[in-house]
Amino acid sequence: MSPTSKWRRAAIPAASLAAALALAVAAAPAQAVPLPTGPGTGQVPRFTGHAAAPRPVPGSEIHNPFMAQDGRSAMHGDSYASNTQPQNGPLGHSPAVNSSSKVTDPKDPAQCATATFLRNGLMVLNCGGASHHPTLRLEDPATLEDLASYPLPVRPSTYRAAATHNPALMFSDTSGSYYYLDNQDRIVIAGADQHIQRLTVHRTRSGRWEFEQADSWDLRPYLPHVCATAADPDPQGECDPVTAVQADYHGLMWWASDHGRVGTVDPGTGAVRTTALPGEQIENSFSTGPDGAFIATDHALYKMHAAPDGTPRTDWRETYDRGTRTKPGQINQGTGATPALLGNGYVGITDNADPRMHVLVYKRGNHVKDSRLVCSVPVFRPGAGATENSLTAWGNGFSVENDYGYTSLQNTQGGRSTPGGITKIEVNKAGTGCRVAWTSPEQSPTVVTKLSRSNGLLYAYSKPSDSSGTDAWYLSAIDWRTGKTRFRTLTGTGDAYNNNWSPITLGPDGSAYISTYGGVVRVHDRAGR
Repeated sequence: MSPTSKWRRAAIPAASLAAALALAVAAAPAQAVPLPTGPGTGQVPRFTGHAAAPRPVPGSEIHNPFMAQDGRSAMHGDSYASNTQPQNGPLGHSPAVNSSSKVTDPKDPAQCATATFLRNGLMVLNCGGASHHPTLRLEDPATLEDLASYPLPVRPSTYRAAATHNPALMFSDTSGSYYYLDNQDRIVIAGADQHIQRLTVHRTRSGRWEFEQADSWDLRPYLPHVCATAADPDPQGECDPVTAVQADYHGLMWWASDHGRVGTVDPGTGAVRTTALPGEQIENSFSTGPDGAFIATDHALYKMHAAPDGTPRTDWRETYDRGTRTKPGQINQGTGATPALLGNGYVGITDNADPRMHVLVYKRGNHVKDSRLVCSVPVFRPGAGATENSLTAWGNGFSVENDYGYTSLQNTQGGRSTPGGITKIEVNKAGTGCRVAWTSPEQSPTVVTKLSRSNGLLYAYSKPSDSSGTDAWYLSAIDWRTGKTRFRTLTGTGDAYNNNWSPITLGPDGSAYISTYGGVVRVHDRAGR
């Protein structure tokens, strides 16, 4: 374990690329600065539809005993990657919007990919940008003010992108995006330096909040680590960054790397065990349930368990149709979905087939009669369907969002949008097949949707096409049962409001949070607030 270190209330100052990659730290802003409003705000409706009445959707609760409360612990809500939360969300009662810019350099916005909530209600964000250190930020959930900041290691792709003037290298790198809160409110994150850190958050006697590193585990002995640095942005050798880390139901910390390595860390002994999936890439997170870990590569879906010594072992492997190309809207030629677990029996991903993508549902058990594949359901129009987000899974249904056509901010500028569409499929009671329950026409280019199990609304982030050229972004609430949009509320106009692959997260007070290209947006009902 590395020595304990502390980073007090701080933020990274605006600077050139070379200077910003240094370890300079400055004081955090006193209050949140709202996101800038783009042109055309007064030309689009601020609210459409009607306020919704809550209609809870029944289902078995999800609780990994080694992770924080269901709905607060990870980007996808829980260890099942269900993208559901027990919290309420906005119902459309005179919704209010406030925002906070996280931009330290106008040419380099800081986007916050993952949001989680501590027991005290404060929000933790994992933020990054092209020309400065990624940071963990502690946020006031109402004002979105930064309360503390903790610098994380710069990703090697950032150095390579700067040296080659190719920003696509950063945007296709998902390493370090996925962290989790454990059952003691500690942040567990794998950094670009191939270490897993465990951090605590506490308040000092002076009243300042700070992050403190409690533990660190070095994975470099188990991973190729000839990685780009400021001094050598294009080294000759392999660098295998860690994509995600998550706890299983026995307390082991599992991790997966970009180049197809899977490992565990015993947090009690520090023992590390690994296995390799040669020739396969892992660019998504993974899920864990009582029955094991579920990992999707660009070739296959795996169910694994930990051997007595902690070594990951494969229970089963199912290949899928990975198509012939990386479609616009995807990072690689494979599934764009983190495996989503449904109840006690199913796991779902998407394939990358041509001409239509399919939702694939599998039986999770180690021994099944006949085929493990329950169904393969084609979704969206031929030649215009792809996803780079995990499914939302609850009850007997999975929903999938169409990200086809989104490669950069330019795809949603000047009133343009992507083909869009959100489809829900349902598994029949016998578990022998599936059907399309509904398809919504919502144009939601890249968001990780979230379902509030308390009110039955699926929240998406919509960007309707607009012939006038206005780029308006809306939080949209879709009825999980029918697929009908109940309401939309305007968050803002312009690129600063583009979520650019980040999720929606529902907070303990029923607010919806959307990380955007310029910062963070909060939507909440005025009534009763």
